Amino acid sequence: MARANEEVEALLQEYADLVAITGGDAFKVRAYEKAARAIGGHPADISRLDADGLRDIPNVGRSIAEKVIEYLRTGTVAVVEERRAKIPAGVRELITIPTLGPKKAMRLYEDLHISSVSELAAAIEADALADLKGFGEKTQENILHGIRLMQQAGGRIPIHLALDTAEEIVSELSQVTGCKRCTYAGSLRRMRETIGDIDILVAAKRSAPFMEALEALPATAEVIAHGEKKTSIRTTKGVQVDLRVLPPDSWGAGLQYFTGSKAHNIRTRTIAVRQGLKLSEYGLFDTDSGESVASRSEEEVYARLGLPWIPPTLREDRGEIQAAVRGELPQVVTERDVRGDLHTHTDLTDGLASLEAMVEAAAERGYAYYAVTDHAPNLYMQRMTDEKILAQREELRALDGAHHGMRLLHGTELNISAEGDVDWPGAFLAGFDLCVASLHSHFDLDRRAMTRRLVRACENPHVNIIGHPTTRLIGKRPGVDADWDQVFAACARTGTALEINAQPDRLDLCDEDILRARQHGVKFAVNTDAHSVLHLAHLRYGVGTAQRGWLTADDVINTWPLRRLRRFLAKDGSR
Repeated sequence: MARANEEVEALLQEYADLVAITGGDAFKVRAYEKAARAIGGHPADISRLDADGLRDIPNVGRSIAEKVIEYLRTGTVAVVEERRAKIPAGVRELITIPTLGPKKAMRLYEDLHISSVSELAAAIEADALADLKGFGEKTQENILHGIRLMQQAGGRIPIHLALDTAEEIVSELSQVTGCKRCTYAGSLRRMRETIGDIDILVAAKRSAPFMEALEALPATAEVIAHGEKKTSIRTTKGVQVDLRVLPPDSWGAGLQYFTGSKAHNIRTRTIAVRQGLKLSEYGLFDTDSGESVASRSEEEVYARLGLPWIPPTLREDRGEIQAAVRGELPQVVTERDVRGDLHTHTDLTDGLASLEAMVEAAAERGYAYYAVTDHAPNLYMQRMTDEKILAQREELRALDGAHHGMRLLHGTELNISAEGDVDWPGAFLAGFDLCVASLHSHFDLDRRAMTRRLVRACENPHVNIIGHPTTRLIGKRPGVDADWDQVFAACARTGTALEINAQPDRLDLCDEDILRARQHGVKFAVNTDAHSVLHLAHLRYGVGTAQRGWLTADDVINTWPLRRLRRFLAKDGSR
């Protein structure tokens, strides 16, 4: 995505928040939120568009287009600056707390003069909010939990932002004369959901040209440390990047060492010591003679230790070494294994692209099949009707097979009510090829009620997949409270798949939940929940999360041939 798109998306979302804080019109807030999403998901670089081109983007009208042009030309927008001036920075900080909305943030400032996260936490601990309307005990607990989420995230950044930065730097450094190899390592290579620092490795005989090239990049804002073997910079977005240049002969050992994790490396070094060897970033050496016995590739290093190569996503000391010794490492699912996406949206509801555009983009990815699953009517803001969904079905059937033979499945994303019911009666649901059912409300039900709600949805014969099961938003909203082992058992019993939602702010289920669910015999669907053409590429994050959960292609239903998938979707036990 073009950097200008991201900047304008953030600016418009901030303006929507500022309008909401100051009690502005709710329709105006919603309009700017929609425009922010549309610009963020627009495939073209908006900095190359004029006002007419901007207005061609869905949800971008004349007034918003003018503000975007103003920002692209001057770097500021007058009305945004005016709103900022009316509201203390601390109040704007407060609305970043998960579960705390703009109105509550403003009330805290006006009634109690609270204008920072630390002041709010202290006020709650001192019971200073007890008499403030709308801030009951449960609300205060939720706010404290939201503050803890922020603190846990710290300076860590979402995987997709880290990967964008890392790939740009790798691309630049790979073009420097003398580069033999270049890639990213660390927690990013292990596909952790959030990243601290970005580790970049280069194999070359001379390090100086690469250190100089990194420091000269347009994205470099500050040089933290400059050395012969390691240079650290901070990007304009505040991300620290550590570059290490290794001798080409040490590439494999260095890649293994700097990929980690720390606990995994302790295991491999222990194995080396037991064999009279020493393992470092420069190679595997005989302790007595100092002779290098393996270093050029990771495969060579692991083989000399008596192990098969272990995929980076498994290197978390969760039993992967023991499984490798026993010859029981899973052949983890890859992006190439995925035959289709089973949860996507169009502009019929809250998507940004037409049915035709989404189908064409899916076909370009080489999918064998592809499902469109727009929202059902109980998500009232989407204004879905029986007539609209049936008309879409006819349109989709007309396109079926027209793009390189890709088969199209007509589905819907249902809403799971507080009691576990879903939209539309069974007779109507029977007409869909598949149904994804998701929680979109009532996140605060107690554990027993939430568990019963999810189990009942699994038991619905028309529900095939539970979408983004815990509803978490990384660093913003915790997952719902449920007896997940009971839910996982219900999924396995009823033949209901659990989604691994590939949206990088969700990655739901997370790797730890996948590991637990897998033990119950659950099947999974790695879906993008795409709301734009660009979102289809998020599949890589879902696959990485599935790998971290030790899943094979057989565990993931959208790697299966269509015939086998249809048998599973029938939920009749014939699979």
